[in-house]
Amino acid sequence: MSLKLRAISVVATAILLAACASTAPVATTPAPTIERSAAHDNLDATLWMQSAAEHDAALLGTYALARQQLDAALADANWDALPDGERKLAAAGLPPAIITDADETAIDNSAFQARRIADTSGGGFKYEQWLGWVSERRARALPGALAFFRYAAEQGVTVYYVTNRDDPAERAATADNLRALGFPVAADGSNLMLRNDPRAPGREKGTRRGWIGERHRVLLMLGDNLGDFLDGIGGDVAARQALVERNRARWGVQWIMLPNPAYGSWESAVFKGCGERAQTDPTGCKRAALRVQ
Repeated sequence: MSLKLRAISVVATAILLAACASTAPVATTPAPTIERSAAHDNLDATLWMQSAAEHDAALLGTYALARQQLDAALADANWDALPDGERKLAAAGLPPAIITDADETAIDNSAFQARRIADTSGGGFKYEQWLGWVSERRARALPGALAFFRYAAEQGVTVYYVTNRDDPAERAATADNLRALGFPVAADGSNLMLRNDPRAPGREKGTRRGWIGERHRVLLMLGDNLGDFLDGIGGDVAARQALVERNRARWGVQWIMLPNPAYGSWESAVFKGCGERAQTDPTGCKRAALRVQ
C-alpha cells in the first residue's frame, strides 16, 4: 500500500471511530414503572369488545347455539334449566320462559367503560356515573341478541330480564332502553326483574329465578357472570372453578355464557388472594395472579 493510500485509510478509520463515539448510547437511569389505574387495566378488554371482529363472531355463534338449544328445549317437556334446589313446583305443564341477564348479555355498555378509561381524574367505579349512563338510555343491542330474543317471543316464550341494576332507580330507563332497541318487554314491564324487585327482593338472583320457576318452565338461562346462573359465587378463583366443573353438563346446553373480559365477579375472586394489596395495588395484584408456565 502506498504512503498516500495508507494515510487516507488512517484518516477514514479515525473519522469512523469518532462517529461511533458520538452516536453510542448514553447510559441512563431506567424510567420508573408506572402502574396503570384500574380503569386503564380495562383498555384492551374494552377495545376488544368495541372493535374486534372476533367479539362479534363469538356472540353471533353463541346466539346461534342459544336458538338451537331453545328449539330442543321446546320439544322436550322434561327440560328445566333452573339450578338444583331452586325449583319449588314441578315444571311440567308450566308455560315456557327464558331467564337472561341484560348488561353485556343482551345490551352493550362498553361506552361506559370507555368513558372510565378516558377519565383522567382517577378513582374506581362511581355509581353516580353509572346511573348517569343508564339514564341516557344509549346501550346498544349486542350482536345476535335482538334476533334471538325476538325469535323466542315469537315461539310463545316469555323472556325475563333478571339484572342487578337497581330497582326502582334504574327501572324506567332500563325498560325504555330495551324497548327502544326492539327487545320484547311487556307493556307493564313485568318481565323485567331488577335487584330489590318487590316480588322477589335480594341481591343475588336466586330468589328471582325461584319466583319465575314457580310460574314457568325455564328453558334456558343466559348471562356473562357466574351469578347469572348460580348463587354463592363469591368465593376465590378455585371455588368458582369448582362450581363450573360441578355443573359441567349444563354449559352450552341449558346455560349459555357470554364473554365479558371488562368486569365481573371474576375480578373480585382474583383480589381475594391479595388481601390489603387489592386496595393499594390492584394492578400488581392482578400481575401476581398471572400464570407464566
